[in-house]
Amino acid sequence: MDITVHETAIIDTGAQIGKGSRIWHWAHVSSGAKIGENVSLGQNVFIGNKAIIGDKCKIQNNVSIYDNVTLEEGVFCGPSMVFTNVYNPRSLINRKDEYRDTLIKKGATLGANCTIVCGIEVGEYAFIGAGSVVNKDVNPYALMVGVPAKQIGWISEYGEKLDLPIQGEAKAICPHTGRAYQLLNDVVKTEGSAE
Repeated sequence: MDITVHETAIIDTGAQIGKGSRIWHWAHVSSGAKIGENVSLGQNVFIGNKAIIGDKCKIQNNVSIYDNVTLEEGVFCGPSMVFTNVYNPRSLINRKDEYRDTLIKKGATLGANCTIVCGIEVGEYAFIGAGSVVNKDVNPYALMVGVPAKQIGWISEYGEKLDLPIQGEAKAICPHTGRAYQLLNDVVKTEGSAE
């Protein structure tokens, strides 16, 4: 295998792991997991049997990616952030047939200690602030903070807040990449160059 695995990590037979991926101390990858290329799994990360991790994702220490969670390319999961897969769990009731799908789209950032309640979609390049609790779908490029998380602005693919209103129509240029962002009907579209 063309991957780096720390001697304390556990990779169950059958797990699919793409080349260039790095798996660090005490991580556990279940047999049905699908992990793309150039993925980094930090210390004490758990990947479930029905989890899908896209290329170039970074999953920081103490994160569990449970069944029915999908991360597209380039998702960042901050330290100790949390996913769920059952909406109303009870220890005395088996709800494994009630798992809800959670989809984190390309380039999104999930800040340290945030919680993503199951059954939602986080849009491309959205940014969830540290400690936030997300319990509904998040628009692409949305900047979300709080408990429950509320949108406070828009963010560029570079990770900088854009000078755009929450609603309406406007344009902004990312000073780092020169890429233009346009807000039309409360949806952000991109155009122009990018690094």
